[in-house]
Amino acid sequence: MAHSILVPVDGSERAFEALEFALEHYPDADVTALHVIELGTPRYGQGSLQGWSDEVRREEEAHADEVLAETERIAAEYGDDITTETGIGRPSRSILDYADLIDAEQIVMGSEGRTGLSRMLLGSVAETVTRRAEVPVTIVR
Repeated sequence: MAHSILVPVDGSERAFEALEFALEHYPDADVTALHVIELGTPRYGQGSLQGWSDEVRREEEAHADEVLAETERIAAEYGDDITTETGIGRPSRSILDYADLIDAEQIVMGSEGRTGLSRMLLGSVAETVTRRAEVPVTIVR
């Protein structure tokens, strides 16, 4: 049984279902919820969009706080304390790096199950994590 589990949370229903799955199936594990802020790169130069970028960052940080507060509320329903963290960067890379950092023995994450063109164009964070992780990955759909 895994003792350290990483659960990436983006605020989606599937992510919260993955958190509940981890809390139900691994009640004795140390669960860490990670929300990754993916900041876009300005297209027209940093000077022209600097204020916009700062505003977007503040909005993303506020969203992260809301998501992580919800994860804590869900964990409390299970009588569990969890660790919450925020990362900044590409979601799949940040998840993999953070799993290594905390020596996670398993990653439990939700997936919307994209198919066809949207999957080809946008990719899938869950798929990338599954292919590249050095630990077992459980996908909750």
